[in-house]
Amino acid sequence: MDKPNVDTAITRDSAKGQIGEVSYSGVTSFARCKYSKDLTGVDVAITGIPFDVSVTHRNGSRFGPRQVRELSTMLAWDAPYGWPVNPLEEFNIIDYGDCAFDHGKLHHAPAAIEEHIKTILDAGAMAVSIGGDHYTTLPNLRAHAAKHGPVSVIQFDAHSDTWVDDDPERMDHGTFMYRAIKEGLIVPEKSVQVGIRTTNEDTQGFHTLDARSVHEHGPVETAKRIKEIVGDNKVYLTFDIDGLDPAFAPGTGTPVFGGLTSGQVAIILRDIAGINIVGGDVVEVSPAYDTSGATAIAGSQIVLEILCLMANK
Repeated sequence: MDKPNVDTAITRDSAKGQIGEVSYSGVTSFARCKYSKDLTGVDVAITGIPFDVSVTHRNGSRFGPRQVRELSTMLAWDAPYGWPVNPLEEFNIIDYGDCAFDHGKLHHAPAAIEEHIKTILDAGAMAVSIGGDHYTTLPNLRAHAAKHGPVSVIQFDAHSDTWVDDDPERMDHGTFMYRAIKEGLIVPEKSVQVGIRTTNEDTQGFHTLDARSVHEHGPVETAKRIKEIVGDNKVYLTFDIDGLDPAFAPGTGTPVFGGLTSGQVAIILRDIAGINIVGGDVVEVSPAYDTSGATAIAGSQIVLEILCLMANK
């Protein structure tokens, strides 16, 4: 290193390329990507959605975007392992900051999130968001369906989130996928939920590869089955961090015994390369329940894997 770099998130000119900067210093953007509100020429905008009022157990995921960014600084030095293309070198990627909404007018938040994502998509960029609780995926899907039509969903999760909820005024991270299906935002027969390990017999037409299936058949076969299900459809990938077992991601609102390992997830995400991904998110990282930061480390790595899927599609 000829000259130490610092605060490159705000001083760099280009939105393309990796920049080495010590992980314990400087302004934190995702993987040292450029902080910007200018979407001109941007391929991917990473954005935070610090919303966590729809949880059914422990809250705190409003702080997820901040900690995921902080721990993503360790990803800025090296090319992503196991991928033939490095999105940080090939794409113009910015950290678009967070979605703003009035915490005193929470009933306005869903529309604010949808408009925030719509602004990114209308500029011709792809959006990758960091939550926040899983309800934030619903306005995300509304924005993506408005641009692309109904999409396939790959959902990593301990819970199906398809519990019945016909009240349009409710915000609930356990029923948002039911609402998404009823609103015609997704194609359930071409969608799949991976890692499920809680009881809900009403799948709303989703394919399910539950946690036991992944453990029994392995990540390679799981990835093959995922690709068979979604085919060439446009795909939105949503990753609830509780899809991982609490041993790997304790910092979440509703941890569930018997989940996926980080090694399994790494193989699955790398082996589904080639899917027609148009957007994605990582949600439910709640830093207060994990003093080690391991959950946010996993969250930041999964965001990077989503970027790699975008670069390799």
